[in-house]
Amino acid sequence: MAPEVIACEQQYDYSYDARCDVWSLGITAIELGDGDPPLFDMHPVKTLFKIPRNPPPTLLHPEKWCRGFNHFISQCLIKDFEKRPSVTHLLEHPFIKQAHGKDMSLQKQLAELIQEQQQLGSIAKTRHEQIHTRRTDHVDRADKYSLDDDLVNLEVLNEDTIIHQLQKRYADLQIYTYVGDILIALNPFQNLSIYSPQFSKLYHGVKRSSNPPHIFASADAAYQSMVTFSRDQCIIISGESGAGKTESAHLIVQHLTFLGKANNRALREKILQVNPLVEAFGNACTAINDNSSRFGKYLEMMFTPTGAVMGAKISEYLLEKSRVIKQAVGEKNFHIFYYIYAGLYHQKKLSEYRLPDKKPPRYIDNETGRVMHDIVTKDSYGRQFEAIQHCFRIIGFTDEEVYSVYRILTGILNTGNIEFAAISSQHQTDKSEVPNPEALDNAAALLSIGSEELQEALTSHCVVTRGETIIRTNTVDKAADVRDAMSKALYGRLFSWIVNRINTLLQPDKNICNAESGMNVGILDIFGFENFARNSFEQLCINIANEQIQFYFNQHIFALEQMEYQSEGVDATTVDYEDNRPLLDMFLQKPMGLLSLLDEESRFPQATDLTLVDKFEDNLRCKYFWRPKGVELSFGIQHYAGKVLYDASAFLEKNRDTLPADIVVVLRTSENKLLQQLFSSPLTKTGNLAQARARVTAASRSLPPQLSAGRIKVDTMEVMRHPEETTNMKRQTMASYFRYSLMDLLSKMVVGQPHFIRCIKPNDDREALMFSHERVLLQLRYTGILETVKIRQKGYSHRILFEEFVKRYYYLAFKAHETPLGSRENCLAILEKSKLDNWILGKTKVFLKYYHIEQLNLFLREVIGRVVVMQAYIKGWLGARRYKKVKDKRENSAITIQSAWRGYEARRKYKEIRNRRTDAAIHIQAAFRGYIVRKNYTRLKTSTEYIADPQLTSSHSTSDFGCEEDWKHTSNQSSPVVPDFLDKQTKKNNLDEISASPFILKHSFETNDSQSISQSQTVADHQLSSLLTPCEKGGSENCLEQKLRTPRRRCQQPKMLNSPEDNMYYNQLNGTLEYQGSKRKPRKLGQIKVLDGEDEYYESLSAVESTPEDDSFVSSPSPPTRNVSFAQS
Repeated sequence: MAPEVIACEQQYDYSYDARCDVWSLGITAIELGDGDPPLFDMHPVKTLFKIPRNPPPTLLHPEKWCRGFNHFISQCLIKDFEKRPSVTHLLEHPFIKQAHGKDMSLQKQLAELIQEQQQLGSIAKTRHEQIHTRRTDHVDRADKYSLDDDLVNLEVLNEDTIIHQLQKRYADLQIYTYVGDILIALNPFQNLSIYSPQFSKLYHGVKRSSNPPHIFASADAAYQSMVTFSRDQCIIISGESGAGKTESAHLIVQHLTFLGKANNRALREKILQVNPLVEAFGNACTAINDNSSRFGKYLEMMFTPTGAVMGAKISEYLLEKSRVIKQAVGEKNFHIFYYIYAGLYHQKKLSEYRLPDKKPPRYIDNETGRVMHDIVTKDSYGRQFEAIQHCFRIIGFTDEEVYSVYRILTGILNTGNIEFAAISSQHQTDKSEVPNPEALDNAAALLSIGSEELQEALTSHCVVTRGETIIRTNTVDKAADVRDAMSKALYGRLFSWIVNRINTLLQPDKNICNAESGMNVGILDIFGFENFARNSFEQLCINIANEQIQFYFNQHIFALEQMEYQSEGVDATTVDYEDNRPLLDMFLQKPMGLLSLLDEESRFPQATDLTLVDKFEDNLRCKYFWRPKGVELSFGIQHYAGKVLYDASAFLEKNRDTLPADIVVVLRTSENKLLQQLFSSPLTKTGNLAQARARVTAASRSLPPQLSAGRIKVDTMEVMRHPEETTNMKRQTMASYFRYSLMDLLSKMVVGQPHFIRCIKPNDDREALMFSHERVLLQLRYTGILETVKIRQKGYSHRILFEEFVKRYYYLAFKAHETPLGSRENCLAILEKSKLDNWILGKTKVFLKYYHIEQLNLFLREVIGRVVVMQAYIKGWLGARRYKKVKDKRENSAITIQSAWRGYEARRKYKEIRNRRTDAAIHIQAAFRGYIVRKNYTRLKTSTEYIADPQLTSSHSTSDFGCEEDWKHTSNQSSPVVPDFLDKQTKKNNLDEISASPFILKHSFETNDSQSISQSQTVADHQLSSLLTPCEKGGSENCLEQKLRTPRRRCQQPKMLNSPEDNMYYNQLNGTLEYQGSKRKPRKLGQIKVLDGEDEYYESLSAVESTPEDDSFVSSPSPPTRNVSFAQS
């Protein structure tokens, strides 16, 4: 079933089209090839779960099928159906097109295959008729396990059967074979498509016998052991030069990075880029290997306790620095020189780095004269240069650091072009000089030092004797040796700095996990055993290192195992093996070992290579050393891998590795900050550049603070003093560096549990599918594969103490809450419960076969899986209960918050309404008071005009009482327009006004309003009483006429004055207004004015503010006071 079909059933908004049939076509193709569809033995429900999450399925053995068939299946099984081709496109596939016209022949072949299968008999397959919640993992799965995968299963065990088995598998491109828990890897000399991420997933946490032998299985075994037992692991890759050790190390790092996936994707990418970068600087082309490691590398991958990768660290040993200045016939310098030359050539930057474009520098030139032609024409060099730049950028090197590295490398190439000539003077005949200063100037410019100081350091040297400094000149040969020593020192220290910088950038982050609490998987990739036509000091060191690795293998596989058989009283067959311990003693023991004799002879100034060989012959009297007759400067060693003849020429010079102090002083004054650091930092006992102790983050610079600004300040006394004269330490030699390197390497290896991978070189011609019987047999013999098969077949590779065994596997026979003792009886109960066979109990240990551990781990994983399921259910139930409590609590909290908010909102709205009502009451009071004043004024004016008319007084004396009653009636009622509204508004808002603001009503009404209204009413009544007599004399007609007169509005043109009395009245009013206007103060909005005693005008006019004026008005005595109040109105 296609992934999109499964997704459509689970997601209603998902869809698919006819391309799901293309997926079914790919599954059918796999079923035709393998006989079974993918995941056929898995439960249907689990299959539906796995299909969308797993990578697209492939054939079980893709290498057995043609590339076209594999590509056709991969196209059919693209998980993204939008990228999957349709049937129309697949008809144009080469695999389908090649079958056109061959229908009859293909049908005939298919019929023959079907008939052959029917003759063999069909195998009934179990169908799943009911759904089980969980199916146990079966340990025995012989359907995918082949007895040919493990040499231990061979019935006849001898060299011929082993060779025949390896050759048969190699012909089928099955390059990996097990010897118990040891992996044999034959170099295929071609690219195989068995290292993709799909294969990484295939070899992830599964039983080893479930899949064919693979290097990923060995990496997975180390990873699972580390996570399960919380113990460091060590993967040791050994073999001859050209057997595929470096590529095997790449694959192990790739798979471990896949297994230890962390959230930090950048870290994983950095770790994967480490090997290509380091190998560009440390690998070179030799006569038998195009990518030979010229140094020892121990890579430690660091993991958290949960198995996530968190960092890495590289330890490098014994770089072959002599290759920088000279290479043997048919060999080349380190890769980086060719990469950078080609990269700068294509970028047209050769002139910037002072490199010639016609003739190559002397350090990379060879006898063929085709170096420049290869640099210009080969695209591989340019691609490798871009890859190196990518590595620098991904790992975290800054542009300034990369630029400094390039300048130092090109400076080394220009230093090799410096030539010397002898000059004679009156007093000296062995003096040398630089006849052509161009190369000297180029090298000095690239190294940021003075050319004169460099020339002086190359052609002379200082000697301090009894406190006096004597300058001596160098001969031509001596100057050339100083030049070469300077180049070797530059490259060696630069390589150490790059390794230290990588370690700084890849060190674990303390915020994630401490390095002490994590675990490591070490990967040893060391130079292989070498036997050339001419073997020098470098080959001697390489072969001694391989002797040490072989000794470690023998000790772990044979010696320690058989010693424990004897101490534990176990009856086991003794296996004889070739012990190389005496040979190692001949090399490493003191004071008569070969390396000790070499150091002793190097301290004698007059010693020569011939005296060195004589000393070897006199002191090394054993069967492993011999001196051939007729060749003076040669000696032979019987190594574990065979006899090797060494040429002792330049042994003493290479061992001394002298770097003159004058060169160090000059390089320390360089303006290049990186170069300053290279020669300011001390060297360790292994000969590498010491790493700074202070923790430096990935974003920080690698240079020390004192080098941060310009040219470093060097003490003048330190310049005059030479490094070898300022210390009492004995000068180190290459042999002493080598000895400490072996000790440091072994100390790291013995900490972890070892896993061995033995690489075999099938032929010397580096041709694919070519199997040399004699060549492979020789390697099997000296690596002890036959003895390893015997001891794995008859011995017990795993020996575990009772306490540790019970602590590790007590889940298999005891309950989880029990704590059984580490006794023999409890171990026996666990073994019987597990139903294992061929095990033995010793006095204090359990002896198990190499396959027992895997079976026990599978059983333990199954039990722990059940526990995890139970824990998951319990945790789910507890989580649901906690969630319910939290949910209820949150609901109650929400109700409380809502209640509080509603109360707050109600109080806020109430306050707004109260303030709004208060404002409304103030406006109503102001309007009502204005209305009262205007009404009183109108009444006053009407009464005054009525009294002032003499005609109405004389003719209508009888109507006085009626007019007065009408005035009373008018004063107690509302006006025709305003009073109705005011009465209604007063009645409507009376209760609200009193409840909303009782203080305002009480205070403002009783104090201000009563005072102002009573004062104005008193004045009006006084004036009315004084004018009543004239009004009575005028009669009632005039009074009625004045009432009906239209009032004059404000801002109208004032009426004309017709009588002297009017003039007097208005003069009085105007005088009072002018006097009182200067004392008026601004009134705030809504504030009720309180009249003071001086405001006479407003006292007299407050009740008649906007009433009409009469033509005839005379001043008269004030009428009697009438008590008019707010309540009466």
